[in-house]
Amino acid sequence: MTTRSTLRRPRAAVGLALAGALALAGCASNDATAAKTDTSASDSGGKGLEQPDLNGDGKVVIGVLSPGDINDHGYYQSFVDGADAFAEEKGWKVIKRGSVPVNDALNAARALCQQKVDMVALGASELKTAIPASEEPVCAKTAWYVPSSANIDQTPKVMLSTDDPNQSMLVAGYAAGLKMKAAGDTKAGFITGVKADFSVAAAKAFLAGIREVVPKAQLTTTYTGDFNDSAKAKEATQAQISQGAKVVYPYLGGATDASAQLANANKVLTLTPGTDRCASTSPKFDISAIYSPGDYFQAALREFARNNLKMGSTRMWQLGVDPYPTVKICDPEGDEAQKLADFIKKIGSKEIDPAAEVKRLG
Repeated sequence: MTTRSTLRRPRAAVGLALAGALALAGCASNDATAAKTDTSASDSGGKGLEQPDLNGDGKVVIGVLSPGDINDHGYYQSFVDGADAFAEEKGWKVIKRGSVPVNDALNAARALCQQKVDMVALGASELKTAIPASEEPVCAKTAWYVPSSANIDQTPKVMLSTDDPNQSMLVAGYAAGLKMKAAGDTKAGFITGVKADFSVAAAKAFLAGIREVVPKAQLTTTYTGDFNDSAKAKEATQAQISQGAKVVYPYLGGATDASAQLANANKVLTLTPGTDRCASTSPKFDISAIYSPGDYFQAALREFARNNLKMGSTRMWQLGVDPYPTVKICDPEGDEAQKLADFIKKIGSKEIDPAAEVKRLG
């Protein structure tokens, strides 16, 4: 799938997903060697480096490590797509590796530094075990970009990028609730991978959002144990549909499309875990919950290009204030779009406190 902050990541999505190939780097694959507009997101602390060619070798190389499938059409792929798009624009190179095991993250980061990268970027906070390499001589001339969560400490050589997943998941639920209310439905499903703090919290926030509109709504949550196993995702989706779910949220990674396709076949509404896929027709998505890490990362790369990316700092992205995160209904009917926009605006102005709403309704 935020910080995915304790909510996120298949982040799935939470995940997030959170979405976003460079000619110089070649085609993206999980074993290949191989962010977006400026926003008003807040920054804290930190100092600049001589960016972007930190090692002074006359070229700029961005190294990306991801814990997931970087061809998943979702959260994990959005991160490398964001890097690729900006690097192509600037004539930079991207070295990327997907499906990095957590227990190999430290060695993988060291290997990137040995390839003279100017930045090490982690695709999700699961790979936080790589961060100690930022203090080692092999990585002395590198900047570090890390999507943050509540369990990552700020260090002087790392920039953390964070959002509040309570915001996006509450709004995703609210959007689903609007559709459920219009159809007279009260049952929804949430399918994710491992049962962890972020996935449990994501389901709770999603339910709270639905109950903003449908107070008696019920949510069935299934933990398949794997964000990328399509067979398990389809089994869970079919079980939830059989139990009467009219909305199914595949808060998954590589298994997202398998779940969504089954939902489509049964005329059940579905949502994206992090990226905007309203234009997709196979599978079709009814709601895009957009907290794509690629959008955040591309914004950071723009700052990196300007010698303005601050290590030792944290950037917080705010729903209702910044372009991302956000949620949209793909084919809104009646006043659904306006109601959703008003709800998002109230979060941005702090009229609605997502954490309080989750506690009250989740």
